[in-house]
Amino acid sequence: MDFLGTPDVGPLWFMGLTAASFATAFIGVSTGAAGGVILLAIMAIAMPPTAVIPVHTVVMLGTGLSRTVVMWRHVMRGTLLPFIAGATIGAVLGANVFVALPMAALQAILGGFILLVTWMPRLGLVGAERGRFAALGFGTTFLGVFVSATGSLLAPFVAAAAPSRHNQVATVGALMAVTHVAKLAAFAFIGFAIGSFVPLMAAMIVAGAVGNWLGELALNRTTEERFRLILRLILTALSLRLLWSAARAAGWW
Repeated sequence: MDFLGTPDVGPLWFMGLTAASFATAFIGVSTGAAGGVILLAIMAIAMPPTAVIPVHTVVMLGTGLSRTVVMWRHVMRGTLLPFIAGATIGAVLGANVFVALPMAALQAILGGFILLVTWMPRLGLVGAERGRFAALGFGTTFLGVFVSATGSLLAPFVAAAAPSRHNQVATVGALMAVTHVAKLAAFAFIGFAIGSFVPLMAAMIVAGAVGNWLGELALNRTTEERFRLILRLILTALSLRLLWSAARAAGWW
């Protein structure tokens, strides 16, 4: 059953995905990570596979932009221009290059890398900041064309450079918005059409904006130490999940 013209999404899933957008935006602000990954997993259950990544990209763009507006004063502006340069190159290559690595290898590399940067924060400070964020812009956008939720790759690097939890959350939101704009340009270039999902995307973006606002209120009530610990634990869990999925896909168990 199609609800409001949304293909293969009935009214219960429509409302459920809208609620999930609110909840994951709240989680993303108050904990600094994981919101996009959780939302992607829920959408993959409810929606046609070919539509999941493009629609997720639009929704996360709306969420990232509203988070940036709400927390603009905390964004580390020096990261923006180099990140945009890297993201532009990553989008162009991601739209045209066939990824030769099997998904299991990609998951293993990503999971192991996030784990290292999370628990060895000095790795996130290697090199000059401009060059580091240009490379991150390329990597998160290139990978994002295929796996969509790459905020977990970005989060530990921003955490290593951010002086406070507010800078961390605001900057990740702004940089991921850049990534999603670049990805949408890539999807348009290769011919994805998602116009029939506009009602669902609009509802999820509005719900995400409310989640961002309430998430910032929760962020203001936590301490810097607690926030850093929660962020590390969430990133560790996501990394271990990626490594486990890679091992299963490789047939290790």
